[in-house]
Amino acid sequence: MRIGVITIFPELFTTFLDTSLVGRAVTKGLLDVQVHDLRSFTDDRHRSVDDEPYGGGGGMVMTAPPWIRAVEELSGSRKPRRILLSPQGPALTDAKVRALAEEEELLLLCGRYEAIDERAIELVVDEEISIGDYVLSGGELPAMVLVEALSRQIPGVVGLPESVEQDSFRSGLLDHCHFTRPPEVNGLKVPTVLLSGNHAAIESWRGVQAVRATVEKRPDLLPKLRPEQLSAVQWRELENLGRSTEVGGQEASPSSVVATQTRDTE
Repeated sequence: MRIGVITIFPELFTTFLDTSLVGRAVTKGLLDVQVHDLRSFTDDRHRSVDDEPYGGGGGMVMTAPPWIRAVEELSGSRKPRRILLSPQGPALTDAKVRALAEEEELLLLCGRYEAIDERAIELVVDEEISIGDYVLSGGELPAMVLVEALSRQIPGVVGLPESVEQDSFRSGLLDHCHFTRPPEVNGLKVPTVLLSGNHAAIESWRGVQAVRATVEKRPDLLPKLRPEQLSAVQWRELENLGRSTEVGGQEASPSSVVATQTRDTE
């Protein structure tokens, strides 16, 4: 996968692109990330990229010409998906990450200051993406978040592909809780089922824990779930917790879904 990044602070990406899974993906040639300095596309000796806003107000606005020049030159005839990292865009989700991972090439625009001249956005941006309802000083950190999320979707980057499939949000639920050695920490023991060697029981337990984590930490995800995303065991747990009616898009009652799934596995 090819990703281009345009920023006025290219040095921020140096360590990031050399570290952990992203660094491994770059080294293996599975991920090609090229970082470009926006100032290289200016046409004045001061390499200016910002100016005072028309109409007054606080802050500086990034001028349109350098962005237009940069995007057009870096895009060439390849037509990458051009994304502005912005708090005004839709929130980045697991589904969006998976969709973007299907693209051959992305071009990420990292703004700074108060804003980017709206004409640049109209002319050379395909979409805006936010990583949350808060404001940062620039788009560099959101770009890194997106690059790291995308890297996990590339075959060969994560050692065990199933670990990606079990990530939070992939099934519509949060991930189950995890434990490792030692078997006891400050009086807290690892759940007995995880030491049993009974893989069916472990899988069932993990499914229940995923439901409990979602209900406790992110109940806002329940209306987005579809009945077919949940196992019979998970439906029963939702009913026990009194939250099954919050699941959206139901075509049948939770009890009938459980009955159907149970019959299908017999």
